Amino acid sequence: MKNTEEISLHGTEKEKYVHQVFEDIADNYDQMNSILSFRRHRAWRKFAMKKMNVLPGDSAIDVCCGTCDWTISLAKASKTGSIIGLDFSPNMLSVGYSKLERAGLKDNVNLIEGNAMELPYPDNTFDFATIGFALRNVPDLIQVLKEMKRVVKPGGKVVSLELSKPTWRPFRALYFFYFGRILPLLGKLFVNRYEQYKWLPTSLLSFPDYKELEQMMKQEVGFSSVEVYPLSGGITALHIGYK
Repeated sequence: MKNTEEISLHGTEKEKYVHQVFEDIADNYDQMNSILSFRRHRAWRKFAMKKMNVLPGDSAIDVCCGTCDWTISLAKASKTGSIIGLDFSPNMLSVGYSKLERAGLKDNVNLIEGNAMELPYPDNTFDFATIGFALRNVPDLIQVLKEMKRVVKPGGKVVSLELSKPTWRPFRALYFFYFGRILPLLGKLFVNRYEQYKWLPTSLLSFPDYKELEQMMKQEVGFSSVEVYPLSGGITALHIGYK
């Protein structure tokens, strides 16, 4: 695998590189998520679900669903609604399917191998479209958000839960030191994956902070309103766009 510093992180090349990263780390993805977030990812997702207020019968598509943690939360809240998990990595979907089986939800959710840049669903299909810790990985975040907006119904919600950048400078410096220097070493120590976990800080450097993303969602994607919730000192942010 190429070093992230040796590859153009744009367009098709970025898509191919990220695809290989997630194919490689699928079996260890959940373990590393817990280690690297200090288990906070569960609390962040719980907060997102509370703000979304998914009701029984609501439909949702979880874009870049990965190993299906958020997909499972949506299915449990919706109970009878149509829930789709879409991802471009077969290995991640395989892990997700096993988790759905263990949760007794494999008949409640359809997992689809697909491209977030071109969702294979008609306009106005879902009540919710979610994307968790993946928006910074896509080739064009505006295109993905537009696609998510397209497939939700009028009045529906497009929800992004994503890493962000702390606004307080001393904490921001410590944050980037952890992600740039410590995180790849943890990846090597626990799952023998250094280059793959070096991708995380690389992907974050060019990603907008939560205030910038809010403006992009309003001005470039065209949401009628956007709610923003910085979490844990701004290291993560929840954005809810209304169609």
